Amino acid sequence: MYKITLALKYFLKRKISYFAVLAVTLCVFIVVIVMTVMNGIVGDFKQNNYKVTGDCVVGTSSLVGFAYYEDFIKILEQQKEIAFVAPVIKSFALIRPKGTNTDEALEILGIDPNSYSEATEFGNTLFYNRSSVSDIFKVRSDPNLVGCVPGHSVLKISQTGYSDRTRISRYAYSISCFPLTAKGAPADAGTSMVRTKTFYVNDISRSGLPRIDGSIIYLPFDQVQKLCGMDGPTKRISRIHIKFQPEVKLRKGCEIVRSLWEEYSLQKQTETQAFLLGTVTVQNWKEFRRDSIAPMENEEAELIVMFGFVGLTTVFIVLVVFYMIISHKSKDIGILKSVGASKKDMIELFSIFAFFVGLLSSVIGLFAGWLFLLNINRIEDWLYKKYEFQLWDRAIYAIGDIPNRVNFTILLIIAAAAILACLVGAFFPSWQAARKHPAEILQVNQL
Repeated sequence: MYKITLALKYFLKRKISYFAVLAVTLCVFIVVIVMTVMNGIVGDFKQNNYKVTGDCVVGTSSLVGFAYYEDFIKILEQQKEIAFVAPVIKSFALIRPKGTNTDEALEILGIDPNSYSEATEFGNTLFYNRSSVSDIFKVRSDPNLVGCVPGHSVLKISQTGYSDRTRISRYAYSISCFPLTAKGAPADAGTSMVRTKTFYVNDISRSGLPRIDGSIIYLPFDQVQKLCGMDGPTKRISRIHIKFQPEVKLRKGCEIVRSLWEEYSLQKQTETQAFLLGTVTVQNWKEFRRDSIAPMENEEAELIVMFGFVGLTTVFIVLVVFYMIISHKSKDIGILKSVGASKKDMIELFSIFAFFVGLLSSVIGLFAGWLFLLNINRIEDWLYKKYEFQLWDRAIYAIGDIPNRVNFTILLIIAAAAILACLVGAFFPSWQAARKHPAEILQVNQL
């Protein structure tokens, strides 16, 4: 009991202890804010990627796609582990806004809105037709026209303009594709080699992913199949998006799909376009979107390493502080050892002292960090209005408000790390004090 009492007395009466508390508190405060925000950004980014992908993708990166997909979709739909399946055609096209002479190369996705929204969460990205996804390609002003859904950055209008649906419907795109045969040759060789059709904007998609929202236009599945030359006697697509039943684990579901595809592709080896099946892969959503997710995960890992060095700095700060405290308490150490305190007792005494420093620092740092996170978006809004300063460029990071959801697991890890850093920093001075002999400490010239 005396060790706790004495440690508490040292902690309260030595002003230099407050310096240690302040230093550790500042480290905890910074780590809480940065790790919470970065964890939120990465988590939201992954969730947005999952929303546009579904659980699993069977597909190819080849622009000519792959054939015999219809029978395979029927097989997938018969599996109890699979909830929804959606065929998709991906290609590139020259996009010319109505009334201009400027072409831009963008990605087009041919989708069936109902099945694609069931396999992914595409319907939740729409601005007008979230409750009536099947109508996204139906132009209300003229049923003979065909609609399209560009990403909100493709349309290049402000968010405030979305509420004016009449304004949106005036936008149209002339979309030109270069159709290819199954072997990659021009499908319309000897003619214009280009297939062009005009589509009218009927909705807007905002996935929260800048690369997707700024480079993709969603079009009706059958229209894209014609434009890309995939509508021949043997029809082709680019990929199949799959959503599993809620109780099915991602790994197990992908293994089932992979096994089904391997068996199916072997059965089709005698078909004329079987060579296309060799380019098809089965990937879960994380693998499919790896090129986008990996850089964000690397940034998060780099931050963790950087703040690991911050933790090392904390250790050295505590070490210096405890060395100074112990050097000024040599008389107390000598008296304690002379009345029977062991080396273990001395180490435990100053370890308890270090624990108090770490505990108080963690409590103050965590509370201050939580309070700051609670108001971080208000602070950023004020900075932007006052000085036009923004912490994160929204064109790079797919966020609206800065993520400030507190993860209690992260908070516990940070608090435990702070206390451990204090204990590690205090150990060496404590060990040095424990080794001293009371006769040496209590000599007159040493007091």
